[in-house]
Amino acid sequence: MEVSLEIIGQKLKERQNILILTHQNPDGDTLGSGMALYYALKQMGKRACVLCSDPFPQKFGYLFTKYQQEEIHPDLVVSVDVADTKLLGKVSGCYADQIEICIDHHISNRIEAPMRYIDAKAAATCEIIYQLIQVLGETITKEIANCLYTGIITDTGCFKFSNTTPRTHQITAALMELQCDFESINRKLFDTKTRGQIEVERTVLDSMEFYQENRIALVVVPQKLVQETKIDSADLDGIASIPRQIEGVEVGITLKERPEGGYKASVRTCLYADASAICGKLGGGGHVRAAGCAINRPLEEAKQLILDAAVQALAQ
Repeated sequence: MEVSLEIIGQKLKERQNILILTHQNPDGDTLGSGMALYYALKQMGKRACVLCSDPFPQKFGYLFTKYQQEEIHPDLVVSVDVADTKLLGKVSGCYADQIEICIDHHISNRIEAPMRYIDAKAAATCEIIYQLIQVLGETITKEIANCLYTGIITDTGCFKFSNTTPRTHQITAALMELQCDFESINRKLFDTKTRGQIEVERTVLDSMEFYQENRIALVVVPQKLVQETKIDSADLDGIASIPRQIEGVEVGITLKERPEGGYKASVRTCLYADASAICGKLGGGGHVRAAGCAINRPLEEAKQLILDAAVQALAQ
């Protein structure tokens, strides 16, 4: 049931042991949201834990400087930035049916929780968590501000994407006034790359494929390449934006081979196609300009499925 942030805030005040779920292959928004809420709950004297099926990426290590991992027996389970229980990964079987509060900004959210707050107009779930912490009446410390800033800049591409709104800038300005480390965070996330990242980018650029009179660009990231370069899975996020950067490309598709088989498709669009609609045809979802889905097929079949969906989207 859709509820207000005030109702969610009251529920958080009533419970003591709170588990915060983030999605697999964690990005800046799910981790920023989870950690910001964690720090706020700790200020309230709560016991809290942030859980992810995958390891926390090293590049986001600054979010965890004051995080203390502890096992709890939750009396409340909250999901943040998780659009589908399938995205919980290995922890899905344990907690998918225990989510009591779902907080998200994906219009394609499919989680059926007793309390849902879905704001598709929010550029990032961190925007919602910022508002929730205000409802709770808690202080936004520098640690919390860093978490919220991280989620906002990663989901807006440092304010380049069309999901950026006046409210996004207003919240970001408030976080800067709270002395968030915006300069070092921007540099770490957008201007610093590992050698492995450069190797992967060089390889995928050499193998990029074009379709529909160069309106669709597709790259494949084989699992062997990831293993050889020892690249962190989070460092692959930037690869998805490369195809869309090419002049004339309307749909950029990145197929990342998964260790367990099949592919994760990341779709980025410009003006004339809905990325969420493309991925929705294959059981995924996301935003108008950025979305994803899983395709449990061999490479050539995966290519054809996602290309067919992209062609249909461009024809509409």
